[in-house]
Amino acid sequence: MPTIPAPRASGTTTSTPVPLYWCAYGPAGAPRLLVLHGGPGAHHDYLLPQLLALADTRECLFYDQRGGGRSKDDGRAPVGWRTHVEDLALTVRELGAEPVHLVGYSWGGLLAILYALETLDGAIDGPVPASLLLIDPAPVSRAYRERFEAEFARRQQGPEIQSMRAELAASGLKESDPAAYRQRAFELSVAGYFFDPRAARDLTPFRVTGRVQQQVWESLGDYDLSDRLPTLATIPTLIVHGEDDPIPIESSRAIAAATGATLVPLARCGHVPYVEQPASLFEAARSFLDVQLPLPPPRSTGMTR
Repeated sequence: MPTIPAPRASGTTTSTPVPLYWCAYGPAGAPRLLVLHGGPGAHHDYLLPQLLALADTRECLFYDQRGGGRSKDDGRAPVGWRTHVEDLALTVRELGAEPVHLVGYSWGGLLAILYALETLDGAIDGPVPASLLLIDPAPVSRAYRERFEAEFARRQQGPEIQSMRAELAASGLKESDPAAYRQRAFELSVAGYFFDPRAARDLTPFRVTGRVQQQVWESLGDYDLSDRLPTLATIPTLIVHGEDDPIPIESSRAIAAATGATLVPLARCGHVPYVEQPASLFEAARSFLDVQLPLPPPRSTGMTR
């Protein structure tokens, strides 16, 4: 299992209705990226350690969205998509992440899109993103989401993953090494997201709060953002999407066509490019960020020979 280093700094927000856990990696004072994890109802840890490749020269801020990970809520009020958008606006301001450069993975990519649309429309009081880096963003319509759900279910019932399940059942791990058995069971639960199902072993395990996940998708209803996407044309955007992602790449193509964003498709890659194709992902990401979030020139020492 990958080892996650300790963050340089961490804490909880005080301006949000529910305290949200946040952490920072990378050099203090460097240009800042705010990273949005997937789910909904998950937490930031499973993006690590791989996504820390972006924290070599820039500061990466992560936070657990409401109802997931270390950002607990009492469960009395429903958590919808607008809840997450409003929390994001407050978090940006509190953490001083302006100008806001968002990196959104999976659901986090859709959250970044929703946040951008709401700020551009003036529906919420928050800074409009200066750039968007979307990594295998969640579907932009209910129709695309239904295609994803059907494809993921098909893969999970396919012969390769079924064979892996049988292999685990016959291994005796459940009795001899319960921790290893739980790890393997997690890998099988997400194997359908990958081009190579066995690559799931390199993904940091995570949990999803089912209540939050259900409430967020229910709050979106029979959604379709197609008509609103052209509004995003003013925001520089890069989309990276695995060609073998169960989330149809057509969804990301629709975003790119409507907004003028650059789409980088990754061959032999499912939903987790930072595991299956990290070199291609980070090459594209760095090229984009070098333009949108340039690094300051190195300081002169003032020394002469």
